[in-house]
Amino acid sequence: MRFIETGSIRICVDVEGSGPNLLFVGGTGWDLRLQPNPLTSPLVAHFTVALYDQRGMGQTDKPPGPYQMSDYAGDAVALMDALGWDRAHLVGYSFGGMVAQELAINFPGRFDRIVLAASAPGGAGGCSYPIEEFLDLDPEDRARRGLEIADTRFTPAFQRQNPDLARQMVEKRMRGQTAFAKEDGALDGLRAQLAARAQHDCYDRLPRIVSDTLILAGTFDGQAEMSAQRKMAGQIARAQFAEVAGSHSFLFESDEAYEKMIDFLSAGRNR
Repeated sequence: MRFIETGSIRICVDVEGSGPNLLFVGGTGWDLRLQPNPLTSPLVAHFTVALYDQRGMGQTDKPPGPYQMSDYAGDAVALMDALGWDRAHLVGYSFGGMVAQELAINFPGRFDRIVLAASAPGGAGGCSYPIEEFLDLDPEDRARRGLEIADTRFTPAFQRQNPDLARQMVEKRMRGQTAFAKEDGALDGLRAQLAARAQHDCYDRLPRIVSDTLILAGTFDGQAEMSAQRKMAGQIARAQFAEVAGSHSFLFESDEAYEKMIDFLSAGRNR
């Protein structure tokens, strides 16, 4: 990991792998210190992958809010400039997919192929579930409610029938959500990110995306519903749509999504 001054904030970034440049924009609350992440995935055998803590998250600066989606997009482009990347492939996961939509719309000349994974367009296309509603619950309830939304299989009946497994899943999610929660500015940064997320709406602007785009949707994702992701694909002229057998967290459940990404990105122009 290293720190890059972009002129407005200091960003914590890690770059691994070899091959064409790939900017990976992570989800709500992502922190480079949490493992596994895309830098431990099959992507690094095919691409030079940059993964970073977004503003308000992890070890990146946490300036006072409010934050706008345009702030996150601006940070990403500034990071690319600092890395000396004129162009790159772009992958956005969950909240990062919302940022990636802003990037693809407003900076079309900077990106080759684009993957929008477990994301939603907002507005008339459908919004991702308002997970900010869970933020002030106690840690166990927050983790449990988050799982029930992220994975439609994690029903009350499943929890009753599989109490040990359900408890392990809740505890694992709790550990991730609370690992660095007491650091200075962490809660304020998360609130600001969630507030920006709640305002996301790219649906009417999606036809401006000119890159070949892959939409990846989890079969059991109740957070970014498949119907919204299909609508998103319908708004992008050069979009493909594919299902992944998993929940909203499919990146952490198998390598299927990474394999689909690699196949799609490798088929395009590499720089």
